[in-house]
Amino acid sequence: MDQHDEHDNIEDISSNNSGNRPFSDVLSVNMQRRKLLKAGAGIAGGSLLGFTGAAQADTLSRALFGFNEPLIGFQPVTLAQGASPAPAISPDYEYKVILKWGDPILNGGPAFSLPMTPDKQAQQIGIGHDGMWYFPILNPTAFRSRFGWDDLQDTNPWLSGTLEDNAYGNTRGVMCFNCEFGTNYHVLRKDLPESLDDVRVSQHAHGVTVVRIRNNNGNWEIENSTLNRRIHVNTPVEFSGPAAGHDQLQNNAMNPYLGTVNNCAHGVTPWGTYLTCEENFNGYFGTEDPNWTPNSSQNRLGINSGGFGYGWHLFDPRFDLANPNYANECNRFGWVVEIDPLTPNAKPIKRTALGRKKNECATVHVSADGRAVVYMGDDQRFDYVYKFVSAEPWREMRDSGESPLDRGTLYVARFNDDGTGSWIELSMENTDIASNFVNLGAMMIMTRYAADLAGATPMDRPEWVTVAPDGRVYLACTNNSQRTDRGIISSGGRMVDSGPNAANPQAPNGDGHIVRWIETHGHSGTKFEWDIFKFASDTHGTEESFADPDGLWADPDGRLFIETDGGQKDGLQNQLLVADPATGEIRRLFTGVPGCEITGLTVTPDRKTMFINVQHPGDGDPAVSPWPAPVGSSDVPRDAMVVIRRKDNGVVGS
Repeated sequence: MDQHDEHDNIEDISSNNSGNRPFSDVLSVNMQRRKLLKAGAGIAGGSLLGFTGAAQADTLSRALFGFNEPLIGFQPVTLAQGASPAPAISPDYEYKVILKWGDPILNGGPAFSLPMTPDKQAQQIGIGHDGMWYFPILNPTAFRSRFGWDDLQDTNPWLSGTLEDNAYGNTRGVMCFNCEFGTNYHVLRKDLPESLDDVRVSQHAHGVTVVRIRNNNGNWEIENSTLNRRIHVNTPVEFSGPAAGHDQLQNNAMNPYLGTVNNCAHGVTPWGTYLTCEENFNGYFGTEDPNWTPNSSQNRLGINSGGFGYGWHLFDPRFDLANPNYANECNRFGWVVEIDPLTPNAKPIKRTALGRKKNECATVHVSADGRAVVYMGDDQRFDYVYKFVSAEPWREMRDSGESPLDRGTLYVARFNDDGTGSWIELSMENTDIASNFVNLGAMMIMTRYAADLAGATPMDRPEWVTVAPDGRVYLACTNNSQRTDRGIISSGGRMVDSGPNAANPQAPNGDGHIVRWIETHGHSGTKFEWDIFKFASDTHGTEESFADPDGLWADPDGRLFIETDGGQKDGLQNQLLVADPATGEIRRLFTGVPGCEITGLTVTPDRKTMFINVQHPGDGDPAVSPWPAPVGSSDVPRDAMVVIRRKDNGVVGS
């Protein structure tokens, strides 16, 4: 996800100076054919990771078959309706607002009010709602009879059960959602912090929120539970995998491992844990020392003295780049972090085998051979797409007491001219790159550099990845404002231009596109065939208009949900759309408010309730939008979650 306001100019600069062949160059050759992918059972070679497992997703799909014809049959929000200063939704649907920034995570906790204090914000929902997942709680009677458990707060709601058992989970569950960012102006109502307390307020507004929720007669509300907690920049964490304990993670201050920040999209594992992804962590570091300069690793990740202007370094030495006691603090961020929603005392774990980068998402798919496959986009212009494959089937690794995310192989994608692609191994077994690293831990800390050496294909801001039921993989490439018609030019050691291509002639590429591929030897293999599903520029001036695709989710019936982040055309606000991949038809389900982004997407097991997020409404400025307060109010806007249901009680998206 892009950062807004003063962040834009900084993040608009690529930090990739590898000179690797740009995706646009490959695309210009391949798109002369615009071939359609042909996925068969042998090619798909995997199983969809559903809400309670693939088998149950299939059962749910059959039970709701009557709602699947046509695949997207609802009345869309029109262009005129989508330009409203208030949210607009299809006339077939209704929505309610829940879980706003500043709401207490426990009944009786501190209510929202400004100015914040560090203690209050740590007991409240964070800001910058983004990726999320709803973990359903199964029927308590079924649990008691099957497992002898009496305390629902200690049960595992993702064990297999019947459709009847799961009905309870349609109204009760645990919601995990990321709190990506909130600017100083939004959170503190000032441009810079003036004390350590100000810094702590900002830090505690970031991170992850975990709350148990229920549907109480049509109104979703937080339940008091020991599961409810905030995970933020000062929460104790652990490291695992090849970089755990590495010298480059140690500080002279001997300070403990703390925190997660700029948590963007997410993933969910088949063993029932939540993955949160640290994206633009570089923006929270800085220094006032004029003699400090970034090293090559820091430069590759866009770490600089100014950061995004948060000013945490002014009062918290952990984030001062020139402080020798915290020289490696920035290496502790940029990871995929695993959280157990049902074990509130368990520390979040940073899984270093997945690599350090600006992680947009960590989409988990189970391959045909039972391995955990994790797809990740590195969200910056001219950066790469990654895949991790566990060393063994995930069940066997878990049974032996080993995390499937700690041992395996990380790959980076190369897209070829002929519509094929390769996953290039990033490990000490790859002799083309191994000599540049002392060990695998060092390689994982410098993942982008390893991918540069491997010859990966630079992409136009690769963001969310989703895997459809037929095995196709979809990737959102949001945009690339640096593309001109001049070809590759390097300036100051940075790639600043990748040139246009015949199939996407806009220069710059301000609208983005969606790439798709099939894994030709299964999801744990190393070969794929790719194509373009949709160019956003092709939709402008039509009722399907959208730009800057970001969030993606393919549901068990094959619908593709698309969320946007950026400057929409035709007067629209950012939006949620639904596509039929077979026909290419797109319909608009929901639009937000001025200055916002539509983020995050999850559903109840029956898929009759959907949750999405409205992030940074009004960019934090009530003059732009005070949402969810009424239009014209002077209230400070508050990020919030939106509950969507069909009026006829059908499947969301049908």
